[in-house]
Amino acid sequence: MKNEITLQTRREFLRTTVLGSSLSWTVPAFLANTLTALHSEAADSATQIVTGSDATILVVLQMAGGNDGLNTVVPYANDFYHRARPHLGLSGDKLIKLNDELALNPALSGFKSLHDAGQLAVVQGVGYPNPSRSHFRSTEIWQTASASDRSEPYGWLGRYFDNACAGSDPTAGIAIGGQLPQAFFAKHPRGICLNNPQNYRFLSKGAGTEESYRKLNDLEMAGLAAEDDNSGGSIGSLAAGMPMQGGAAVDFISRTAMDAQMSSDKIRDIAAKVQTQATYPGSQLGTSLKLVAKLIGGGLPTRVYYVSQGGYDTHTNQVGAQARLLKDLGDATQAFVQDMKAQGNLPRVLVMTFSEFGRRVSENASGGTDHGAAAPLFIVGNRVKAGLLGKHPSLAPQDLHQGDLKYNLDFRNVYAGVLENWLKTKSLPILGKAFEPLPVV
Repeated sequence: MKNEITLQTRREFLRTTVLGSSLSWTVPAFLANTLTALHSEAADSATQIVTGSDATILVVLQMAGGNDGLNTVVPYANDFYHRARPHLGLSGDKLIKLNDELALNPALSGFKSLHDAGQLAVVQGVGYPNPSRSHFRSTEIWQTASASDRSEPYGWLGRYFDNACAGSDPTAGIAIGGQLPQAFFAKHPRGICLNNPQNYRFLSKGAGTEESYRKLNDLEMAGLAAEDDNSGGSIGSLAAGMPMQGGAAVDFISRTAMDAQMSSDKIRDIAAKVQTQATYPGSQLGTSLKLVAKLIGGGLPTRVYYVSQGGYDTHTNQVGAQARLLKDLGDATQAFVQDMKAQGNLPRVLVMTFSEFGRRVSENASGGTDHGAAAPLFIVGNRVKAGLLGKHPSLAPQDLHQGDLKYNLDFRNVYAGVLENWLKTKSLPILGKAFEPLPVV
C-alpha cells in the first residue's frame, strides 16, 4: 500500500540544509554534480511517495556462521540422528516437543511461547541445488538469490526496492549494523545502514566532508571485520563488491549521503523519543531488534529491516555455544513480538530468519559439527501459517549427499512466498525465475 505525502521540494532542501550551506565550501565536483541532479529533479516533483507507514513490514534476521539445524529442530526420535551424534545428540524432557518426532532445542524457550500462540512457522529442509560449503559464497547465494553456478550483482531485496519501491522514502530498507548487506545492493541504490542513530547525521560546520560521511554510516567499518574466533560472526558484514553507478564509489557515497540527510533527523528523533514496551536481552541482537521496534513504533516508512546475529560456526564445543546463541535468538525475538503487539503493529510485521547453510549430520572429533547444507528457518508473526512447513530431510545414510542433508525446499520458494503473499509484489522480476511461492501466511 502506498501513500502520498507532501514534503518540501528537494530544491528547498538544497537551499536550506547543511549540504547547501555548512559543507558547501568543501563540496568537490562529484558532490556538486549530485546536487545539480537533485536540484533538477525537484523542478518536476513536490511530492514523494512513501511506503511502509501502514503497509506490511519484513524483518530479515541473519544467523551468520551456519547454524546447526539438526540441534535446533531436533529429530529426537530418529535413531540415525543419535548414531551420528553420540555426544552431541539431544534428548530428554527439556526438549520443546513439536510432535512425536521433532522438538525445538531447549534453549529456544522464547520460541515456545510463540509456537503456543500460533505465531511461529518452522520451515524444514531449506537449501538449494549444488550447495556450497563456503561461508562467503553460500551467503552470497542467499543474499542475491542466485543459482550456485552464477553470480548476481544485486541483492534480492535490492531488486525488490528497484521493482516495487521506486519513488519511495530513502528509508525503504534499513540494515542495523556497520555495513549495508549484499541483499540490499540495487541498480538504483536505496536503503541505509546505521549502528547508532545519534551518529546518523552530518556534523557541524568545520568538519571535513570525508569525516562527515564516515560519521554518517560508520564507513570505517566497511572493510573486512577481523574474524579471530572462526565463529562466523563477521560473515554478515563482509564487503562483496557493492555495485556503483558510473563505476565511482564516491558518486554512490555522495548520493547515499544526500538521501540519508533527508531522513536522519527523523530517525534520531524516533530513536530518542519512542519507548519500547518489552524487555530485550542486552545482546547485539536484542539491541538491534529494540531499535527496529522503536523505528516501527515511530512510524518510519520502512518496508524491510535487516538484523544479524553471528557466532554459529560451531566447529568446536558446540553444545554450550549454540545454546547461548539460540537462547538469545528466542528471547530477543519474543521481546520484539511483545513490543509489536503492545504497539498494535504485530499484524503488519513478519520476521524471517536464515543461515547460509546447516551443519553435517555426523559430529566431528572436536565436540562440534562442520559445514553442511540444508537446514530449517523460522518465520514469525501473528498472520503466519504456523506449525511445520515443508518436509524434514531423511537422515538415512543412503539418502545423504556426501554426509549432508538433501534439501526438500529451495530457499527461493520461501522468498517468493514472502514477496507475493506478504510484500504483495510479483516475485518473477525479482528472482529472475518462477518459483512456487511457499504459503507463509
